[in-house]
Amino acid sequence: MSVLILTEESDVSADYMVRALQRRSVDVFRVDLGWFPAQLSFTAELRGSHWAGHLHTPAHTINLEDIHSIWYRAPTAFQFPDGLTAEERRVAFVEAKLGLGGVLASIDVLWVNHPARAADAAYKPLQLVTAARCGLEVPRTLVSNEQTGVREFAAASGTGTVRKLFGGTSLIEHVDGRDVRRVAHTHRLGEDDLADLRGVETTAHQLQDWVPKAYEVRLTAVGDRLFSVAIHAGSASSKVDWRTDYDALRYEQIDTPAEVADGVHRYLSAMGLVYGAFDFVVTPDDRWVFLECNPGGQYGWLEEPAAVPITDSLADLLATGSAS
Repeated sequence: MSVLILTEESDVSADYMVRALQRRSVDVFRVDLGWFPAQLSFTAELRGSHWAGHLHTPAHTINLEDIHSIWYRAPTAFQFPDGLTAEERRVAFVEAKLGLGGVLASIDVLWVNHPARAADAAYKPLQLVTAARCGLEVPRTLVSNEQTGVREFAAASGTGTVRKLFGGTSLIEHVDGRDVRRVAHTHRLGEDDLADLRGVETTAHQLQDWVPKAYEVRLTAVGDRLFSVAIHAGSASSKVDWRTDYDALRYEQIDTPAEVADGVHRYLSAMGLVYGAFDFVVTPDDRWVFLECNPGGQYGWLEEPAAVPITDSLADLLATGSAS
């Protein structure tokens, strides 16, 4: 039996995972979908209710029927040969996604996480509704592209308002003839922001009440196991968004309150997830307020400073092929 890891080539966490699984005498087959079709080929034949066949790279071959768990990290997109027209490339991508992707998606084993479940779970509005239904406290939130709605929401807040992006925070801007990568962090709206809301109508925006913080928590769920790490901010910017100043952070492994643990387990079940990286604010009066859950969130940066054995826990999960 084998573990299939789907991720990009430069994934350090996957490097650690391969070694952890090898220590458990588990066969590992690591693939980046971006290798298809130049370095990755496959054949799959429908036999009854499952696909039989193999994935093949210049170095290894794995039989589909030998796979007993799949770790879906962050594989890159298919890379097609030069010379294809734009339309040919579009058709090739769709066929690869629905063909190779469809075969992989149908493999009935433990997924961490299945790409379809992870895709659904990436919607922040769905996250907030699900968290509330599962008994977790969530902040007052507005989703809008209307100036009036934004101003009314902000005016009704007793603690202030923050703006957050729904998706990735990395932006590429063209400045002085070159591309510059910028990061859009959580932003507290001031009077000047609310006075000039031009451009709000262009797309959807997420606004939330500012939640007073004692500290924040990254809670990593691996099957039934929960690892909660308190993130203590030591600078003004990191107290708004800890990603702005990693040097100012201090990490501490802490216990998860029983009611939060129950809500997290209900959330994972409702979303069909086995793994999740949850972010909470802990208020000065010890309330845990849910912010979001990233179904593919990073964890490696926490393992050493907070002494949380997430890689080993994930390796045990993948090796056994069972979430419980």
